Amino acid sequence: MSSLKRSLTLSDAIMIGLGSMLGAGIFVAVAPATAHAGSGIYIALGLAALVALCNATSSGQLAAQYPVAGGTYAYGRAQLGPAWGLTAGWAFLLGKTASAAAMAMTFAHYAVPGAPPLMLSCAATLALIALTTVNILGVSKTATVTKVIVLIVLAGLALFVATSWLGTPAEVAAPSATYLPSAPLGILQGAGILFFAFAGYARVATLGEEVTNPTRTIPRAIMWALGLTLVVYVVITFTLTHMLDQETLAQSTAPIFDAVQVSWMKLVVQVVAALACLGALLGLMAGLGRTCLAMARDSRHFTFFAHVSERHSTPARAEILFCVLAIILVFSVDVTQAVGFSSTGVLLYYAIANLAAFTQDREHRMYPKALQILGVVLCVAIGFTVSLPGLLLGAGAAVVIAGVAFVSNRRGRS
Repeated sequence: MSSLKRSLTLSDAIMIGLGSMLGAGIFVAVAPATAHAGSGIYIALGLAALVALCNATSSGQLAAQYPVAGGTYAYGRAQLGPAWGLTAGWAFLLGKTASAAAMAMTFAHYAVPGAPPLMLSCAATLALIALTTVNILGVSKTATVTKVIVLIVLAGLALFVATSWLGTPAEVAAPSATYLPSAPLGILQGAGILFFAFAGYARVATLGEEVTNPTRTIPRAIMWALGLTLVVYVVITFTLTHMLDQETLAQSTAPIFDAVQVSWMKLVVQVVAALACLGALLGLMAGLGRTCLAMARDSRHFTFFAHVSERHSTPARAEILFCVLAIILVFSVDVTQAVGFSSTGVLLYYAIANLAAFTQDREHRMYPKALQILGVVLCVAIGFTVSLPGLLLGAGAAVVIAGVAFVSNRRGRS
């Protein structure tokens, strides 16, 4: 069986995690989260971070025991059984393919603002093709490109924060004291939106076969990436609520862009936002390819996608497959529909990760079982706060996933 090459260091893995989390979410998620959570936005952010912590510790603990490609597909299969692994794998593949389409479309909106729909779709398609090509060339290329993107994004965000707080009185506007009411349901909905901005740490786990010393590296990389991302989100959220009143922030479709009061910074934000989307999309497409590779290895019907390129040591066929599927979605749905479709898949994926971690024996346990129980409860609770269109799309996907898992499991026994 062809295997992947271990070439990623701790810093590489951290950067891939950061690149996946500092994507489109940080440039758009705070606004809709504020619309739901109101003055409870910081509670929602803390709750989202808690969910992410539960899921990240479970992913890290599992990855240390199973340093293979596939993420929760491999973990669920080993700890809970084939049907659970298949359910997690299909949840990831379907949900994250929709996420890839959404990120590509978000990139297009920043790269060519105001362009007609067809041009936006073409720009998103070009981004998907270009980043798939980078991934096919090798994971070391992916890590290098991601490092460059992350450093540029962090520099751009730091510049935004500096100009927001240190600008002259004429440049920095004083927000009005408008506060939106908050409610428990709204805070949960806000946490759900913000959580999906954190979800990129799973990309590190899906690269389990390409990380050096994975038992030690993967858990550390996940926690470092999550911690650094949380710091960035707190600083950006605090800055946005300083620059914009909550009502204005809640209605914004590009909050960081709207908060900029220094004219030359608008171009910087536009470029940085586009790059952030590309960085997240790069890591996401890599994770999709490797999860597909792991599932194809265990399948009797999809062995064509179990191929690893001898020249580049990457799952090229799987990468191309999900590039094509994401392009189809780009031309079929809008961003809101894509995100809604992704929501339930992501929550189902992490719920299974927490369940799998809960069943690990003491020898491989790194974190208390209470974290895994809390993770399952929060994933389910947040899942019920999804908007009706997203819930319907997600429920339909869940039915398909469960059906495929059940049939595949029965065939495996026969």
